[in-house]
Amino acid sequence: MEISVSILSIDYANIKTNLDKFSNDIKYLHLDVMDGRFVPNISFGPALIKSLRKNSHLIFDTHLMICNPEKYVEDFVKAGSDMITFHYEAVTNPKEIIELIHSYHVKAGISINPNTSVEVLEDILPYVDLVLIMSVHPGHGGQAFLSSAIDKVKYLKSKKEEKHYSYLISIDGGINDETLPLVFPYIDLAVSGSYIVQALDPQENLKKLMHISS
Repeated sequence: MEISVSILSIDYANIKTNLDKFSNDIKYLHLDVMDGRFVPNISFGPALIKSLRKNSHLIFDTHLMICNPEKYVEDFVKAGSDMITFHYEAVTNPKEIIELIHSYHVKAGISINPNTSVEVLEDILPYVDLVLIMSVHPGHGGQAFLSSAIDKVKYLKSKKEEKHYSYLISIDGGINDETLPLVFPYIDLAVSGSYIVQALDPQENLKKLMHISS
């Protein structure tokens, strides 16, 4: 299992300095893109990702919490995204969006909100590279973990093993040293933001999560 660090709550005025505190210890950087429509907040767009890409060796795990993601896939690919995840709730034909993302030779992920049943993804699972379960309501960093996510990642693990699927199982929201033990047997990727980037010692908190997952 890997840790993907979300920069949603990072201090952007000193972003390079803050990333340097932990970037040598991770493989994935989670980039939360919010449009103020699908979720209530606005974050950043392709320009920031392009800027980060210039000096980063990390896998860019771009999470589009936006309406009409199909309009912006090309922009985020060109900016340097390695994986693009969109929300099931934001589209009418998820398989078309998956095919669009794949046409740019990057990995495609799909995410569901806490109020969405994981079973709605059953027909999509053969086609995706990643499934992201939201364990908080998207749009704000620093929220408490919702335990309803546990059964969802269990379901995904069971389906993956039963059908020999290859998707990664990811979880995002409220991940810390108390909540990660609840889900790590069932996931491949844990997204953690505030717990790491707002810590007095980000590297120490990252090590705590890595120790749990080892």
